[in-house]
Amino acid sequence: SEPLADDLEAIGPVTVRLHVSTDAPDTDFTAALLDCHPPSRDYPDGYELRLSDSIKRLRFRNGYGKEELVEPGEVVEVSIELYPISNIFKSGHRIAIQIASSNYPRFDVNPQTGEPIGKHARTQKALNAIWHAPNRNSVLELTVTS
Repeated sequence: SEPLADDLEAIGPVTVRLHVSTDAPDTDFTAALLDCHPPSRDYPDGYELRLSDSIKRLRFRNGYGKEELVEPGEVVEVSIELYPISNIFKSGHRIAIQIASSNYPRFDVNPQTGEPIGKHARTQKALNAIWHAPNRNSVLELTVTS
């Protein structure tokens, strides 16, 4: 975001909703919510404080009861539920999200082949894309109290 003009208090659940595509049958998307502190004497380049993060394995995008692989290039929606927060983003700070396809060693590596979990015989790279357009909004949902 742009630097905040006023303090902003956020408390409760955090969800990142993305429209994504990949050239692999399965991949991961990770999201992290950051409180970006402005430059200071102690941190001349500023400081990005990670408040919460999580991951979604694409094959489980619609729940853990059924695995659903994707077709290469297919655009699908994925919701990443981060851990709840309670934070005051101070005036002058910025709100940011980081999106990636891995957060190892915090979360295990996805071989991205679509093979059964824990029984893969190979790994492959994935080319992932995040879509952001009027009919494919990718958004951060954050409860603001002030």
